[in-house]
Amino acid sequence: MGKATGFLEYSRSENPYRDPRGRLADFEDLHVHYGAGVRRCQAARCMECGVPFCQSDFGCPLNNLIPEWNDLLFRGHEREALERLLETAPFPEFTGRVCPALCEKACNLADDGVTNRDNELYLIETGFARGWVKPRLPRVRTGKTAAVVGSGPSGLAAADLLNRMGHSVTVFERADAPGGLMMYGIPNMKLPKEIVARRIALMEAEGVVFRLNSDVDRETIAGYDAAVLCGGARKPRALRVEGDQADGVCFAVDFLTGATRALRTGKAPAVSAAGRHVIVVGGGDTGNDCVGTVLRQGCASVIQLEMMPASPEKRLPGNPWPVWPRILRTDYGQLEAIAVQGQDPRVYETTVRALAADEEGRLRSVTTVRLDGAHQPIAGTEQELPCELLLIAAGFIGCEERTLNAFGLSADGRGRLLPENGSHHLGGKLFSAGDMRTGQSLVVRALKDGRAAAEEIDRWLRENG
Repeated sequence: MGKATGFLEYSRSENPYRDPRGRLADFEDLHVHYGAGVRRCQAARCMECGVPFCQSDFGCPLNNLIPEWNDLLFRGHEREALERLLETAPFPEFTGRVCPALCEKACNLADDGVTNRDNELYLIETGFARGWVKPRLPRVRTGKTAAVVGSGPSGLAAADLLNRMGHSVTVFERADAPGGLMMYGIPNMKLPKEIVARRIALMEAEGVVFRLNSDVDRETIAGYDAAVLCGGARKPRALRVEGDQADGVCFAVDFLTGATRALRTGKAPAVSAAGRHVIVVGGGDTGNDCVGTVLRQGCASVIQLEMMPASPEKRLPGNPWPVWPRILRTDYGQLEAIAVQGQDPRVYETTVRALAADEEGRLRSVTTVRLDGAHQPIAGTEQELPCELLLIAAGFIGCEERTLNAFGLSADGRGRLLPENGSHHLGGKLFSAGDMRTGQSLVVRALKDGRAAAEEIDRWLRENG
């Protein structure tokens, strides 16, 4: 696949970030996107591997046929490459922007892997620009109806495939716009919202119906032949420390939702970091997104706390290729903080011990404490830091009680709607998919699970027709 000597002739070249200080002036796309010439050279680096781990479960949860479309891209057959990509990837414009690119770390070129994510994004955006991406209508309608509750990645993937199978699909969304966390959880600079809206419009042209501002229960779905719950693992992990009810304490997704809604409406955000000292609790992707967002809002300072020690800079012996490398990464938000503040905002092996508020109940400071190897506080390491906005990005602990109550369901010990047999079928005509079923995970894994749920629903509908 690709050029036989391509990996020797061309070095890895990703789409670069825009200048950190320049991009902090807006919420526009983080990257500069290279054109056809660079993308073909990068595709040429894809080797004719005996075992292409990139498309295995180690690399791509969707099992994308990566060597095949890289070869077609290298040879200039861009439309055919896109068609091959779309055989397995429902929304490359999403994964091409927000997927951590497991496939690239599973590449036989190891840490110098082929730029599959950038190549994928180039193909789908070229397809939209040239009019190759058109509504794909099912040839025959089955007469069966399916309700999809939630329009995040798993919900959209399930709806897309069920519709292609010929079932009539209605997607119910609690928010005022479809997309779930792709609309309101992931910031605009990582995933521009017009990209999400473009896909929704295409799905509507294909026959999928979206019902917004909808709280759904068993009565809502009573008239449908099948229903799949794709509401995500939206219950956030709380801090539970002294003073955590102060004004100025906010869950990360609520904050990011407000920031995106303000950007879409042109109104001021409900909670703004402007002029405030900000502390973010959590070192993952959501915490990084908070760092990037508060910098754009004009915060006075930002610190990011992480309970765990810093990851090693290189793979350890127990973390071999082609498994995802658990190494230190400095993401866009941290790079921007370094550019503005002159130092990395991350403070490791540290957590919040207590919060202090003023007489009006507004947060004014945070007391932090260092942790030992067993995650226990180390006496005498307390430090008081100014803080008017505390963003909790400590992950999620399962699906929300309001959803469970609405459908009369019980989650397992990890907050999941995961049947004991590992299927998607909850009983009767009810199914689950995505983070609601598996727990918090990646967009690409939610897409795979949504498609798997659609296949199971299709079989069930045909068997119980």
